[in-house]
Amino acid sequence: MAVEGLTGDLVKVVALLGAGVVAVPIFRRLGLGSVLGYFTAGVAIGPSGLGLFANPEAVLHVAEFGVVMFLFIIGLEMQPSRLWKLKGEIFGLGAAQVCLCGALLTGVGLLAGLSPPAAFVAGMGFVLSSTAVVMQMLNERGETSTLHGQQAVSILLLEDLAIVPLLAIVALLAPAKPGDTGDLLPLLIAVGSVVGLVAAGRWLLNPMFRLLAAAQAREVMTAAALLVVLGAALAMQLGGLSMAMGAFLAGVLLSESSFRHQLEADIEPFRGILLGLFFLAVGMSLELDLIAREWRLVALAVVAFMAVKASGIFIVAKLFGSRSRDAITRVALFSQGGEFAFVLYAAAAAAGIFDAEVNAVASATVILSMALTPLLVLALDRFLPPEQTSLDGVELASGLHGSALMIGFGRFGQVASQTLLARGCSVSIIEVDVELIRAASNFGFKVYYGDGTRREILHAAGAERAQVILVCVDNRVTADRIVAMAQAEFPHAKLFVRAYDRGHAMDLIRTNVEYQIRETFESAMLFGAAALRSMGVSEDEVAEIAEDVRRRDDERLDLQVASDIYAGNNLLHGNTPIPTPLTAPKAPGKILGSAPDDYGDVGGP
Repeated sequence: MAVEGLTGDLVKVVALLGAGVVAVPIFRRLGLGSVLGYFTAGVAIGPSGLGLFANPEAVLHVAEFGVVMFLFIIGLEMQPSRLWKLKGEIFGLGAAQVCLCGALLTGVGLLAGLSPPAAFVAGMGFVLSSTAVVMQMLNERGETSTLHGQQAVSILLLEDLAIVPLLAIVALLAPAKPGDTGDLLPLLIAVGSVVGLVAAGRWLLNPMFRLLAAAQAREVMTAAALLVVLGAALAMQLGGLSMAMGAFLAGVLLSESSFRHQLEADIEPFRGILLGLFFLAVGMSLELDLIAREWRLVALAVVAFMAVKASGIFIVAKLFGSRSRDAITRVALFSQGGEFAFVLYAAAAAAGIFDAEVNAVASATVILSMALTPLLVLALDRFLPPEQTSLDGVELASGLHGSALMIGFGRFGQVASQTLLARGCSVSIIEVDVELIRAASNFGFKVYYGDGTRREILHAAGAERAQVILVCVDNRVTADRIVAMAQAEFPHAKLFVRAYDRGHAMDLIRTNVEYQIRETFESAMLFGAAALRSMGVSEDEVAEIAEDVRRRDDERLDLQVASDIYAGNNLLHGNTPIPTPLTAPKAPGKILGSAPDDYGDVGGP
């Protein structure tokens, strides 16, 4: 029986891993994101699908540690000084969004016929957006560190904080039972938990990690990282607070530690797996039979709650000075409910505020809204018009007549321009990054706005009068388009092109540009030469070695242009170990088949 139970558990583990491994790559390839892939896989293997899991709540309870670890890693990136700078967004923007959306959604609940306590809990539960979904979307879009991303993190932090007073309010709204007495003990325990965690973070964690690092046991460091995360979560849970908030606070306390990067590397694999498991469990929790039976009510609830919350989010975003595009993006990210809604709804059901039917419909509404979020973000990316660049204070390229035309004025172009300008050459510069143009003007450069891939812009920039055109952009595809355009329209001008890498340099040579240089080649050569000098190598030998490396590189590049990228590999100085015998031979090698006394001086292997 024990073996059968173990086999059954192993089947479930394999099913969970297999569902994620199959679904997520497919959905990402379709452009739908990993979150929706996990949700769909969860539905497929859950009670409403193949029925491999009869109790998804148990999986969800374990998978919540993925959200806990996610908040810990976020905390590691939020030093106290940085967090203090966000206090306005956290307690201003975040509180305004929670309060306004909560009031609007409570009104929706009242209109739906719920009692005032039930309407309040249903609305406030939906206000708490999914930290896991929003952060995953921000990460996939590369927006976590942007201003928009930091504001999103601030709102999520306030919502995580809000679960504490909301749970207390649920207890107050619960129908009174005989013998109930209120006291301050839960509040004192909560405060004590926070104080204890802060004290441990200030005075215990860093000394502990120093001792463990001195022991040089990698697995113990990993165990210690898990101990910190789970211990902080446990401390907050025992105090009646959010486990995720405890992990976040522990991360903040360790954000300035010298062990921060090691902790992040140790936690990341567990975080990724458990967060995926969380999304799978949410998908498994979706009751398709309930949706089929009450589909009108559930559909109306999803549309009404998401639309009303979206309007509240947009209003708050505009009141706090966000651009319309950023406000719409925030609507797409935050208009769903989240994992804390399940906690709040479960507490409401236990307190008698929700009956079973209301709890089921409210939970299904939250799950469906979480599943719709990736689709909303995808629709936003596809159908929202591209943001118009403001050209205030920036001049368009028109009527330029420099002897040299430079296209692109980033780090490479800025340095390259110095040689020409030092000689007194007239250099016309065009760039598409408006902020870069404005910044360059502060350092005495006149840079014009212009897209070098467009024929009319090159004419306006004076390409027909330029002796040389310097292509200094940092994008290979853009550089190739400019080269093709310039060779077709301005064949008299010599083309000097920044190559992205060796393959790009080969392509440029084949198109017969006047000169190309790999963007990192010269700096890497100087870097290596400086390292040799620091090791005591004489200046003459350094120069000789550098000349040999350049000669080999030129010869190899010629061979590659004539053949392919793998030609001339024998010209590289490699560091592959040369096999040597484990022990020195005690006698000269013997030629097999010779006379016993006929030894040749073959020198061994």
